[in-house]
Amino acid sequence: MKKTPDPLDGESAGALVTLAAHPTEVLPSPRAAFAGSDNPRHLRAIARLRVRSQTREAIDRATGCSNGPDLVAELRRHHLGIPCTSIPCYDRDGREVQRGVYHLMYADRRKLARWLSRVCIQGSKGLS
Repeated sequence: MKKTPDPLDGESAGALVTLAAHPTEVLPSPRAAFAGSDNPRHLRAIARLRVRSQTREAIDRATGCSNGPDLVAELRRHHLGIPCTSIPCYDRDGREVQRGVYHLMYADRRKLARWLSRVCIQGSKGLS
């Protein structure tokens, strides 16, 4: 019997990776450009995610919102992937639970770099 390849081999073994928050949510096209955002919460979330992976709680604290998954869903609608990896951890009662950790994919980092370079170029033209 042929074994089906495990998509979670390697460094993410034991973790569950999800891109869509809801089964009917449309995933962003990897080729669609990030048009940017002027929402301060979006900008704070992007700044934190560019540094390192963030838990849902860290996104909530950094952005000042109480619904980090909805904020991430908004960024996904702006054509960023931002997958969520479920990592096993223990809650305060000692039970094993799954903690969601958001991170940027390589394609997301490229989209953000392109957007930032456009914003910087447009901003420098307005200064002359």
